Amino acid sequence: MTGRTTSRKALVRRPSPRLADGLVTHIDRTPVDPALALRQWEVYVVALRAHGWETVELPALDDCPDGVFVEDTMVVYRNVAVIGRPGAESRRPETATAEEAVTGLGCSLNRIREPGTLDGGDVLKIGDTLYVGRGGRTNGDGIRQLRAALEPLGARVVAVPVSKVLHLKSAVTALPDGTVIGYPPLVDDPAACPRFLPVPEESGAHVVLLGGGKLLMAASAPRSAELFADLGYEPVPVDISEFEKMEGCVTCLSVRLRELYG
Repeated sequence: MTGRTTSRKALVRRPSPRLADGLVTHIDRTPVDPALALRQWEVYVVALRAHGWETVELPALDDCPDGVFVEDTMVVYRNVAVIGRPGAESRRPETATAEEAVTGLGCSLNRIREPGTLDGGDVLKIGDTLYVGRGGRTNGDGIRQLRAALEPLGARVVAVPVSKVLHLKSAVTALPDGTVIGYPPLVDDPAACPRFLPVPEESGAHVVLLGGGKLLMAASAPRSAELFADLGYEPVPVDISEFEKMEGCVTCLSVRLRELYG
């Protein structure tokens, strides 16, 4: 290893034809069009590539309806990938191929072990601080194991409550300057973060930082996009309606690797 370098790799996995059979916990189940979902996923991947990201496609898992939500398989800090142990038992087969992928990219590995559970969608990174949602999918033991793995590397792990949504990042993400954004009715404790900006739509709470002030976000949040544009950012909207029906958002459709050692 010669040192830390900037990386722009994104892990993705194409949706299963059984997407409609995936888990839903906080919303009513509505019909999903698998063919439309695939087209939307392809547009999402194209958007990543168009903004300088190299996508790494994981093997398809047709028997794992939620496998497209690849972010939940791990937490990546610097070049260390902590492979999660999903809180939903049906999702645990998703981690093996994700682990193989990050191993091939040179990441160091750690793992959450029983009785701990941790979904990557419960972890919001802002600089060296990792906010971790404790709720339906991530438990206290999983948070303790994550803290033990990453705090020696310089991370600060802060547990926050999650009760109104599936994952922490279903409620909040962050702008490039570290301001946390969220839709207030779904945020358990806005005061847990130093700077909080309310957004007018639920799906407006989810952004992927593409670089250069560009924000990948759902097309279903036009008023939030206007707010971000007024703040000097450039929204990049994509239609992910079929994934929103399954409690998905733009963040959970990829794992972004921003630092690798080489």
